[in-house]
Amino acid sequence: MSTSTVTPVAAPALRIGPAKTVRHSLALAGRGVTKLAKSPASLVDVVLTPIVFLLMFVYLFGGAIADGDTDAYLQTIVPGIMVMTVFQASIGIGVALSTDAGTGMFDRFRSMPIARSAPLIGAVLADIVRYVVALGTLVVLALVMGYRVETDAVSALAAILLLLGFAVSFSWLSVYIGMLVTAPGSVQGLMTILVLPLTFASNVFVPSQSMPGWLQAWSDINPVSLMADTVRGLLNGGEVAGPLFGSLGWMAGVIVVFFPLAMRAYRKNAA
Repeated sequence: MSTSTVTPVAAPALRIGPAKTVRHSLALAGRGVTKLAKSPASLVDVVLTPIVFLLMFVYLFGGAIADGDTDAYLQTIVPGIMVMTVFQASIGIGVALSTDAGTGMFDRFRSMPIARSAPLIGAVLADIVRYVVALGTLVVLALVMGYRVETDAVSALAAILLLLGFAVSFSWLSVYIGMLVTAPGSVQGLMTILVLPLTFASNVFVPSQSMPGWLQAWSDINPVSLMADTVRGLLNGGEVAGPLFGSLGWMAGVIVVFFPLAMRAYRKNAA
């Protein structure tokens, strides 16, 4: 008695317009949100990490960094921790997509008459839920610790939207790594190696003026520093335009470079 293996058959090539691409992407984003709702434990890391960093730096190092004025340091560090939170949370999507690739999920998508870009775009959109949960938890803790927004509701909303846009932009770097590397653990390691130096070589925790000249020069153009300064301006008051334009430049550059690279790697992975 012979047995045969059934392999998914690729759907015929279709000309799918932008409207259908958006619809397919949103449908797959809904699938991703459902997965998160069924496994809330997957949110533990993005919730606990910023809490630990905020408590540790304010109460252990804040006095030394801010000459004993931990309240002033709290006002400075919270916007920076918000940037760090969404930046580090963007690692998760690469790990998730690498896992999907190993389970044959992309073979199923390839056999469906959907836009080729929809699975990746849908995954990126679904990941916004993780960023919102992480930011919400962090903001609640910061308010309990004494942090106060010194501007207005419109500026605060703009800061949140910019943070989400920043995370979505840099998530394409994580998506690209996830499509290249077959082992999810390796994706986590590679992205951590990229994210941690960018975070600590920024003005999130200490002013860039306290750094050596060469490191200060990098910190001043570091995307994490620029976004932290933008969020500080929107939440605490101060300059916004300069760091905002720098942040938008980084976000646009990352999307322009890594979105097509991620799509190309995805097509090769699903071939």
